[in-house]
Parts: sequence; structure tokens; C-alpha cells
Amino acid sequence: MAFQPGGDEGRLPAPPPRPGLSYSAPPPIPVTSPVPRLVRTARTLWVLSFAAGLAVLLGSFLARDSNLQRLRGVVGDMAAGSDAGSVGTAAEIVFWGSIAALLLVTALEAAFLGAVLGRRNWARWVLLLLLAAHVPVLLLASAFLVPSGAEGSYVVMAWGAGLLLAAAGLVLLFLPAAGAWLKRKPA
Repeated sequence: MAFQPGGDEGRLPAPPPRPGLSYSAPPPIPVTSPVPRLVRTARTLWVLSFAAGLAVLLGSFLARDSNLQRLRGVVGDMAAGSDAGSVGTAAEIVFWGSIAALLLVTALEAAFLGAVLGRRNWARWVLLLLLAAHVPVLLLASAFLVPSGAEGSYVVMAWGAGLLLAAAGLVLLFLPAAGAWLKRKPA
């Protein structure tokens, strides 16, 4: 701004006028509808299922020495005449592979449960497929992770409870009220 004589150099121009009030403008933060009770219950059942499965895996990890010792005997019987090093390596591969497979299935289920809670309708179908895949993975892992005796029955009961909780949660996600919430667009 150039200097102009007359003493008006201290004045600033007036701000532009404010826009008028309008009731048609959208709110600055979109309103989110609350998660229905049915979907919250399904989420709780799934989380309890994850807790049951992870408790078994934690127990298997904590008792890994006895599990690996038992697996060395199983692998040694299956591969008679093998040296102790290869039997030990095979037992460790079987043990850690079983734990990794169960952790992978659980992590995928948790991720797709999050997608369902993010209102992605297709994710509940993926959960159905994952739960169907979880059963053979459990059967395969049970051959290697379930100890004999009373401890084994607790492992089987925890896995069974986890599967039942997940199945109940999945059924709740396919009920009409949950389906209506998933198909409704967020406001």
C-alpha cells in the first residue's frame, strides 16, 4: 500500500458482511447412529471366543517344554530310525506351525469382525467362511497341541466353547435387525 496524503493510512477496510443464517446447511460433524444391541452382543460373543482361543494358545505356549517333549515322542514313533536332531526340529515345526495357524485364523476373524462393525455387509460372509475354516485348523492343531489327560479335556472344552461363542455371534450378525443396520447408510 502506497503512502497517500490525507492521514487515512491508519484505516483498514471493513470486513465483508457475514452470510445469513441457513437451516439447510449440513452439520459439521455427521451424526452416527448407535450400534444396535444385537450387534453389540454379537461383538461380545466374538471377543469372548477370541479370549477362549487365545487362553488355550497362551497355555500351550507356557507349557511348550512338555508339549515339545510329547511331540518328540510322537514324531519319533512316526519316523522310526531318524536322528534326535531331525525329530526335535520336526516337533518344533509342528508345534509352532499349529500355534501360528490358529493365531492367523483368529487375527483374520478379528479383522473381519472390525469390518462388520464398520458397516461392511460383505464382511459377515467372510466371517462365515473363516469360521468354517477355523474348524479344520482346530482339528489339525488338536492333534499336536492337546495334551493327554485332564489338561487335554480342558483345552478341548475351551476350544469348543470358543467355537460355540463365535457361531452364536455369527448367527446374531445374520439376523434381520443386524442386517438392516449394516445395509443402512450412515447419516
